[in-house]
Formats: sequence, C-alpha cells, structure tokens
Amino acid sequence: MNFSILQREKIYQGRAFGVEKVHLKLPDGTIHPYDLVRHSGSVTIVPLDEHGNILFVRQYRIGVGEELLELPAGVLNDGEDPQECAAREIREETGMAAATLKRLGDFYLAPGYSSEHMVIFLASGLYPAPLEQDADEFLELVSIPAMQALEMAQNGELRDAKSLAALMLAQKHLQGEL
Repeated sequence: MNFSILQREKIYQGRAFGVEKVHLKLPDGTIHPYDLVRHSGSVTIVPLDEHGNILFVRQYRIGVGEELLELPAGVLNDGEDPQECAAREIREETGMAAATLKRLGDFYLAPGYSSEHMVIFLASGLYPAPLEQDADEFLELVSIPAMQALEMAQNGELRDAKSLAALMLAQKHLQGEL
C-alpha cells in the first residue's frame, strides 16, 4: 500500500514531546489529517536485586489522576543512547546503579498517534549510587519479589502498559534467575 506524508504542521512543542498535524495521502488517494505526538524515545528498566526482588516506583500520574506502581523509566535526551539513559534513570529513580544492563527488546507505545519508541533493559548487579531526582518527581520505592510481580501483572494489579510489556519481555530471564 502506498501512503505519503504531504505536509507537517507543528502545533505544540513541550519538554517531553511535540504535537504535529500531519496530512497523509491514503492509498485510495484521499487526504486525511492526523494528530501526531512526536517523542524522542524512552526506556524502561527492570531492576532485579540480588534477592530476586524487582524495584518499582509508585508515582502520581496526571493522565489518570492517581498514583501508579511502575517500573523505573525515562525519556531520552536528544541524541542519547538508550543504554546511557537507562543507566541514568535507574540511579535517579531508585538510587541504585546496575553493573549489567541487558537490552531485552523494544516497542512502540501507541503507534496510532505517537512516535514514542521504548527500549527495555534488565538491570542486575545493583549497588547504591543515587543521582538527584527530577524536580517534579516524587517517588516511593517499592521492592516486590519477581514471581509476585509477574503474578500481579497477570492478575491485573499493575495497570501501567510499559511495565506490563517490560515484565513480559523479562519473564524468561526472571524465571531463570529464581
């Protein structure tokens, strides 16, 4: 099928993302406008400690108006390598650094309206090395045994999509460690 972008119009540019109006020519020749969230990309980390626990963070999320239990994650800076971002974010959000960051996979969060591409890492060999959190982050660190975290994901107790997807990608590694 043949799709072609005819025009892009920047509507808004914020700190973490921008919004564009994209005029797309469809295979049947019609032209349709789409709203597109332009995003620089992000990472999610599955931090596994030496006791087989996964470190989560509980934080308020404005999109749902409540606190969610999530895996540590963050937005890539311009031109930043995802592994470097993961190494920084785990330190900012959990106070721990990882001796090993293993890339587990990647995916698009919401390709129907966003370009956000997320890379998932398994972090192990954790040791204390805190970095200052972002000024708008108020996080509570929560340690959960890996098998319990997988059960929580399967039972609908975790409601953050990136955390669910990351746990799915990590599952074989987590079960192999336990």
